[in-house]
Amino acid sequence: MTFKRNENRTIIFNDYSLYDEYFEKKNLKGFRQYDSPRYNEVTEEAKESIRSRIHIWKMGDRLYKLAAEFYGDPTYWWVIALFNGTPTESHVKPGDEILIPLDYEAVMRLYGV
Repeated sequence: MTFKRNENRTIIFNDYSLYDEYFEKKNLKGFRQYDSPRYNEVTEEAKESIRSRIHIWKMGDRLYKLAAEFYGDPTYWWVIALFNGTPTESHVKPGDEILIPLDYEAVMRLYGV
């Protein structure tokens, strides 16, 4: 399954005056941004229905490395982040337990991505 996580998001043209100096410097009128994604609300019970593996976070761990190891594709790092409610590595510290969902497509269906 090929999946692009931004394919269903609205693109917004940002020409907010706060960025005028940047626009002038780069000779731009604005820039494109994606709107914030909207996900299904997921219960703990629903999450437990997805087979996962416990991973103890250690120094040097990165979400993209875990995605590459478990899914064969580092671009699916956000699936692990979403499943654990940890938007970035800075939200995890050594010794924390995170869950690696073994079926990333099931996670996408669960969250409605």
